[in-house]
Amino acid sequence: MKELFKRLGANFAHLSSLQHWKSQLALWVSGLLVGVVCIGLAMAADFAQNSFMWLQTKAKYAPLIITPLGFALTSWVTKKWFEGAKGSGIPQVIAAGKLVSSDNKAVDFLLSVRTALGKVVLLLIGLLCGASVGREGPSVQIGAAIMRKAARFGGALIDEKALIYAGGAAGVAAAFNTPLAGVVFAIEELGKSFEQKTSGTILLSVMLSGVVSLALIGNYTYFGIASAHTSGLGDVAAVLVCGIGGGLLGGTFSNLNIYFSRNLGNFFGGLFVKKNIYFAAGCGLVVALIGVISGTNVFGTGYNEAKNMLTGSGHVAQGFGFLKFLANLSSSLSGIPGGIFAPSLSAGAGLGSDLHFIVPMVPLTTMALLGMVGYFTGVVQAPLTTMVVVMEMTDDHNMIIPIIATSLLAFSVSRLVCRKPLYHSLALGFIRNNKSNKD
Repeated sequence: MKELFKRLGANFAHLSSLQHWKSQLALWVSGLLVGVVCIGLAMAADFAQNSFMWLQTKAKYAPLIITPLGFALTSWVTKKWFEGAKGSGIPQVIAAGKLVSSDNKAVDFLLSVRTALGKVVLLLIGLLCGASVGREGPSVQIGAAIMRKAARFGGALIDEKALIYAGGAAGVAAAFNTPLAGVVFAIEELGKSFEQKTSGTILLSVMLSGVVSLALIGNYTYFGIASAHTSGLGDVAAVLVCGIGGGLLGGTFSNLNIYFSRNLGNFFGGLFVKKNIYFAAGCGLVVALIGVISGTNVFGTGYNEAKNMLTGSGHVAQGFGFLKFLANLSSSLSGIPGGIFAPSLSAGAGLGSDLHFIVPMVPLTTMALLGMVGYFTGVVQAPLTTMVVVMEMTDDHNMIIPIIATSLLAFSVSRLVCRKPLYHSLALGFIRNNKSNKD
């Protein structure tokens, strides 16, 4: 009994201490700040993308000039001043989580305020020039940087790895308005585990960023209310087609990204790395040519096209899925800052629509939804995250069983094509570069 009272007294002293409440206040403020910044980034990204689309309607061939130049400019600025901001942003957060206990300088490089600001500016430039990128991956890196800096500034008595993962999870929650997906993403993708010491921090941060999202833009579903519905035995065929097709194409996307990230310097005596600006411009030209020649809007996130396919509210050209896949791949290989979340979701919806001819008895909206699930799972190889993200973004609970089946099938197929998850493989690149720089 004496020992019990002793422990209770120690707990009370801790809870009543000024440092404890200062630490909690720092955590709350940083969680709210992540929500505000990510919502602001979403609005700015929409404005940048809409500006490019407006210009495209005024000058059809403008992307042939603007997109390659924009890619080149973004690549040059990234290489010169914001090396830690290149690419998606999620691999940097994973790498930072692994390095946090051994190399604080490397974590500062990946998650500094400077890097976060560079990520914002360069992402917006990319969307202004028509890059096929999204804002969700950058939101994860920015969220992790904000959470780590703000909480440390306030003297938060919280494990630093927990702060990094919590900031990343809050970034996903605010970007998509999907709080459950933020938690699952942190468990399945960022940390690959759910440790007791990190769980409370992650949940609180996601809740706070979600509150900000609700307060600023209301309770909305990212893609609206999907009109997909079950169709009996046809669902079995749709699951097979979208699970296998999405797993193959998504795994191919990841495999190509991993291969070129490791071997780009081996081509033509390292020319593509030494002349990275020209390589990025070439990638931009590929994106522009795909969009202009095909007459298909493969630029930007693809949000409007995906929403049209899921809700049945608009027409999307046949072949959009594969063309968007090529635009996504070119943008990703260029190394410019930008995520693959939203572009992959839109490419997946397009893939499902493109494959509709195989199972014409299934509604087109159902194929778009399951294509999105299959392809996105194939890319990220995180089936639980995919299930929760798609269900929260579309508010479609009638399709739970087909969504689960498609995601698990696509995951198995993708692993046959690409043995290692994309984000973790790219994170190893940041870790290796850090070790080589130290040596």
